[in-house]
Amino acid sequence: MKITPHFFPLWILYLISCALFAPTTYAGNDTLSYRLGSGDKLKITIFNQEDLNGEYTIDGAGNFSLPLVGTIAAKNLSLEELEVRLKETLSPDFLLNPQISIQVLNYRPFYILGEVEKPDSYPYVSGMTYLNAVAIAGGFTYRAKQDYVYVVHSNDSTQKEEKTKMDLPVMPGDIIRVDERMF
Repeated sequence: MKITPHFFPLWILYLISCALFAPTTYAGNDTLSYRLGSGDKLKITIFNQEDLNGEYTIDGAGNFSLPLVGTIAAKNLSLEELEVRLKETLSPDFLLNPQISIQVLNYRPFYILGEVEKPDSYPYVSGMTYLNAVAIAGGFTYRAKQDYVYVVHSNDSTQKEEKTKMDLPVMPGDIIRVDERMF
């Protein structure tokens, strides 16, 4: 097939557009649909309801307590799903057509163990990779495998450990294990 001058620029443009607009996925999960879990700190604003506005931390059971309403289950919900749940809970008994805004102030920490200098839990930072997480934990020990890590995602119901590349993004609540090399 002969590539004509008119065809070639369109072909390059097509490849660039495919790369730029590819969906953002990570290990089969959509990173844009974050699921809430224990340790997440939320800021909830309900229009014209100063008594209900505030910062709430999701407890170990995946719940938080809203004044006048009581316990709200938030574990494994997206922010949009939590907003719908709050609207259903508040209307019509407490408020008529409540306008709600929810933000995540602090994500739950990630955990790193194995062949790193300082295994511990660390605050999650959006956009960090597994290599960044290792650096935060003081770097690799001299015995560490440095090509990949094993990860258990907090939102994975099977809690299965996955072998993961170092340049992929960390998710809140991830348990990261750096393996030991043989030689």
